[in-house]
This record gives sequence, C-alpha cells and structure tokens, in this order.
Amino acid sequence: MPNPFTKLDGTSVFTKAEWHCRRQEIRKQAEKYIYGEKPTPDVVTGTVTENKVSVHVEAQGKKIDFSADIVLPSKGEAPFPAIINVGGKGGFGGITLGESRILDQGVAVIYYNHNEIGREGTAEQSRGKPNPGKFYDIYGGNHSAGLLMAWAWGASRILDVIQASGGDIIDPTGIGVTGCSRNGKGAFAIGVFDDRIALTIPHETSTAGVPAYRIADVLGKERTDHNYFGLNWLSNNFEPFVFKNNASNAVKLPIDTHALIAMMAPRGLLVLENPHQAQMGAPAGHTATAAGAEVYKALGVEKNVSYHSKVAETAHCSYKNEYTDLLAKNIARFLKHEGEAPGEFVVGSGGSLSMADWVDWQAPALE
Repeated sequence: MPNPFTKLDGTSVFTKAEWHCRRQEIRKQAEKYIYGEKPTPDVVTGTVTENKVSVHVEAQGKKIDFSADIVLPSKGEAPFPAIINVGGKGGFGGITLGESRILDQGVAVIYYNHNEIGREGTAEQSRGKPNPGKFYDIYGGNHSAGLLMAWAWGASRILDVIQASGGDIIDPTGIGVTGCSRNGKGAFAIGVFDDRIALTIPHETSTAGVPAYRIADVLGKERTDHNYFGLNWLSNNFEPFVFKNNASNAVKLPIDTHALIAMMAPRGLLVLENPHQAQMGAPAGHTATAAGAEVYKALGVEKNVSYHSKVAETAHCSYKNEYTDLLAKNIARFLKHEGEAPGEFVVGSGGSLSMADWVDWQAPALE
C-alpha cells in the first residue's frame, strides 16, 4: 500500500503542518480516481425541529428539498449529540447499532434516507447509465460522483442546516455517522469527506468501504470488478483500477483506503467487522485500518481509532454484543466529550493478515 507520508512531488511529510497539505492531496486523488467530485452548492437553508431536519438546496439554477427524521433520547438535555444513520427508519437494515442502545446513551438518531439523494439502479445493469436521485437532478445523471459521493454530499447538507440552526436541539460538535453493508460504505464516505463528523462507525462495509482495494482483489470474495459492476457506488473514474483479465489493477491506485482512514485523523473512527462473513473482507479492512492508524500515531492521536472484529458467528449486519463496550467508549469520548479515547484493536480469528506483506514504510515522528 502506498506510503501516505509521501507527497505528490516525491518528498516526505516531516511536520504536522505538512500533513494538512498532504491530506488535501489525498482528498483530491480520492475524488479523481475513486468517488468523483463533491460539489459545493450555492445555497443551503433549512430548519431543525425535535423530529426533523428539513433541507433546501440551490445550485446551478436548480432546487431540491429533502428531510431526515430525528428521534431524541428521553434522557439528558438539549442540545443532544446525534448519530446520522445512513438509511431511513424503515429502510434497508434500519440502524444496526440499535436505536434504543443509542438513545439510552443520551444520543439522538438522525435517519437519513440517502436513496432519495442517489437511487440505486438494477444490480449488474446500472454501470454506464445515468444515475437518478436528487443530487443528480441538480448536477446531471452523468456527473462524476458515484452514489457514495452523492450520499456524502447529502449528509453534508444536513450538517450545514444543523450547524446553522444555533445548536438548540442537536449539538453540531457531537455528530457521528453509521451504516452497515452498502450503507456502511456510505457512512465511511461521509466520514472521509466531512470534517464535521466527530465519529465514524462503518459496520461490515466490504469493498468500496473500509477494506483495501488491493487486498480485496487478492482475497477474491468481493473483488473490485464484482463491486464496480454491481451498482454505481463508485465513480466511473474508478474503471481503470478494476480487476480485469485475471489481474488486479487496484495496484495502480496512487492511494488506497488506508489513506482515506488517515484523512479522518484526528477525528474518531470505530470500524466494526465480522470475519465470519468472508465477502465482507475483514482481513482487508483490518490491514487498511491498522495502516491508516499509523497516521493517527504520527499525529499523536493513535487512541482516536479503534477496531473490533472478535465476534461470534452471526448474520451479516446483525448487532454483536461484543461491540458494546468499545461502542459506548467511543460515543462518550467523541459525541459527548467525556472520558478518554479507547484506541483498542480487538481482532477476531481469521480476520487479519501480515502487515509486513502490505506495508513497507514506517510512520515518521511528525514535528
């Protein structure tokens, strides 16, 4: 996996200030090669009530409106920290962390119907066709943004409204995001591309989420071609890096998901995986998280990233009780601003690979 501390001009990052510039390089590469562009709209307005965030967006002479449902906890006082759940309240998967589990910690749940912003087409038949959804109503169905970036764009508009609302109901400094499977891919993208997300909790994301593309192709359970031609989650720009003719082209990517994880530093990250579901690529997810954690370490915030995959064999996207302790600690630290960051890596059997096979660089001690 490429050295995240090597800048585009070939020189190395030696200071924390230089890392901020390097981080912008990674972001531009991620947009160019993987996700597509994340545009900035002209106007965003809206309101926040006790049960809804209403969003109005204007750009390129067009307008859209959408909303997200809010469920407030019965304990605590406003403004409440909140977790954005990628998926509507009655949609695919619901909130796999468990609504009551989140509310019991004094944290609100915001149900984001991301499919309204970018709608999935027919599996295995969508690639090459224009994307539908409200994002594409503004920017056109052939915009470079794949669905994951469209979903990230919509979440950022929710954050715009919350930030501008005055913080009477939702605390804009204590917002997390979560989702599982395809919704977990979306949660990961939201956390990567918006610095206002204090805690990202991607759950069993598989390829196009946390697992490194290079390693996913080697594992072979959900290769880049399976994912890319499945649905339009990734940008058309990713096609040169797709597995083809029995060879991985992901090795041509100048970055991989470990660099996207590094982009989240110093913000909180809790990766939840299940090595019993081979398609989810837990070994590739663990290696990417551990490599990305090297940047957290270089910045002196290694405790801000955690990982858990030591769970009993259960169905995909089911909640595992083994997650609970680490989940509660991360919510307390990053959403409620209480306690210390745990920084724990709890790895299940069969869920890891040898780092030496994939990482040939060391993190510098950044000044």
